[in-house]
Amino acid sequence: MLTFKNYNIADWFSFYRIFASPFLLLLIWLDFRLIFTWLLLVSYSTDAIDGFLARKLKITSSRGSQLDSFGDQITLIVGLIGLYVFETNFIKTNLILIGIAFTPYIIQMVIAYIKYGKATAFHTYLAKFSAVMQSIFILCSLFFHPEYTLFYIMIGIGLLETFEEITLIFMYNNWASDVKGIYWALRDKRRFKKNSPSEKQ
Repeated sequence: MLTFKNYNIADWFSFYRIFASPFLLLLIWLDFRLIFTWLLLVSYSTDAIDGFLARKLKITSSRGSQLDSFGDQITLIVGLIGLYVFETNFIKTNLILIGIAFTPYIIQMVIAYIKYGKATAFHTYLAKFSAVMQSIFILCSLFFHPEYTLFYIMIGIGLLETFEEITLIFMYNNWASDVKGIYWALRDKRRFKKNSPSEKQ
């Protein structure tokens, strides 16, 4: 990922989310809530665009999946920082519940790095749904105010998605990308194959 050679258009949309993150953090520091929220919306939109382009143009790759996942993670972190700064009271009030929700996610990340040496990029249907709910909640909270119904739904779906990711890690001895879910994993022949040298990079 350290060179720009042979990157495709879907990769560049993922790169946008990564490059935009420092500028979004600057907007938080400057207290430009509305501008930050609109640009965060743009970043979330590129997540849908790069996935669509990768499938439409048939340019999916393990590198692209990793790049997409990294862009998603850093955008989520920036969004949460913005939510904390602009809606501090809400975060402090629900800090215990947020901590309970994030603990399995941290455990999942640790297991993935121990087993694969990198983060997962399963991109399951449940993960995509969870990401959509996270973005809707964060954007609605920043444009208007935090809505508890959305908050609880987001937490519940996020926990289900994390437990599915942990299950998939134990199902796959080798790193794999673009797994739709546990049902599809049960029929996925990649679970029984060893990665090639190029796939491990």
